[in-house]
Amino acid sequence: MPSAEHETVFTYGAPALKYGSGSSDEIGYDLTQYGARRVLVLTDPDVAATGWPRRIADGITGYGIEAEVFDAVHVEPTDVSMAKAVDHARAHGPWDAFVAVGGGSSIDTAKAVNLLTSNDGELLDYVNAPVGGGRAPSKPLKPLVAVPTTTGTGAESTTVCVLDVLSLRVKSGISHLRLRPALAVVDPRLTVSQPAAVTAASGMDILCHAAESYTAKPYTSYPRKKPEERVPYCGANPLADMFAEESLRLLSRSFVAAVTDGSNLQAREDMALAATFAGLGFGNAGVHIPHANAYPIAGQVREFHPDGYPGDEAMVPHGMAVALTAPAAFRFTFSAAPDRHLRVARLLAPEFEWPGDAEEHLPAVLRDLMRRIGIPNGIGAVGYSESDVDSLVSGTVKQQRLLATAPREPSEEDLAGILRRSVELW
Repeated sequence: MPSAEHETVFTYGAPALKYGSGSSDEIGYDLTQYGARRVLVLTDPDVAATGWPRRIADGITGYGIEAEVFDAVHVEPTDVSMAKAVDHARAHGPWDAFVAVGGGSSIDTAKAVNLLTSNDGELLDYVNAPVGGGRAPSKPLKPLVAVPTTTGTGAESTTVCVLDVLSLRVKSGISHLRLRPALAVVDPRLTVSQPAAVTAASGMDILCHAAESYTAKPYTSYPRKKPEERVPYCGANPLADMFAEESLRLLSRSFVAAVTDGSNLQAREDMALAATFAGLGFGNAGVHIPHANAYPIAGQVREFHPDGYPGDEAMVPHGMAVALTAPAAFRFTFSAAPDRHLRVARLLAPEFEWPGDAEEHLPAVLRDLMRRIGIPNGIGAVGYSESDVDSLVSGTVKQQRLLATAPREPSEEDLAGILRRSVELW
């Protein structure tokens, strides 16, 4: 039992959820339940080209609700791209509700638009300190319906909005309970057009969400908080554990199949459900070192152009950036929770030929899977070398909200070691 000085309370929050093929056809009805009369649908150009955002908007108008489509969301959004979306929404508002159709980029941009059309100020006022002002919204937000078209980000379940701050070359975020969507509509049909490389990268995001939340610092190990001090990421807890375990089981069954054959509807449904479960878990427990490292890996990219993504600018997709240091990060955290690390490995790969060293079990499973689905061979393969490690560490240590969830506290030297061991993975 924890002592009186330690936490005895965990919190759990989630959006209302509608899951299954055909669920996106009912969004117009769902919006009537919020009293919405005028709605902005946000998406990116590639998702718009699939026709789904327009189909959803037309379905909304069938319920007597005006729906406008904004299709200029930037993939891997920046403070500049989000500001453009906010400016558009402010100029053409007011809006009663928002609908985000797309991956994490569209959902996170919609969260920012919702925040800044409901509250005054600018984006950086709300970005987490020390990058931004860390301001909390003072006014309620409008209902946001999140409709994911990629299987991975979990953005439809979380209170977090992630963005690149271009002037600082760092990825950061806004985190507040009011950012959580009111409703997540998960329709697996919308993921069938997702390219194999996107399925691989975003699937690694699912995996790391589940594995990081499952191995996170337990909620009982934190100092006791006052009610007003509670934050969405409260540490590993029984509810988050349950969602993480089921997500890992689904990944074990269908991840490789979904990458290999995108038309495999059962695999697509499993991946959509795995993403949802992982989001419901990590959105409350939190994530840690692989995600903290991912922010500077994505934010400091120079020349890398991944398959399956818009080719006009360099980027390291978020899920890929998270995966690249995961093997070394989980080797580092193993000693803090050996049983949990081994449990993750066995859920992912029950038939794996285990190496003799127990702390290598999960890293070995991850490296094997990453090779099979085409994830690059370490941060060296996306343009970094050992000479970049100090700069990457500097970006990682800015992610204190994430590092605080790590089961083993890393020093800057520890982080540098993880990054060096991640230059080449196999």
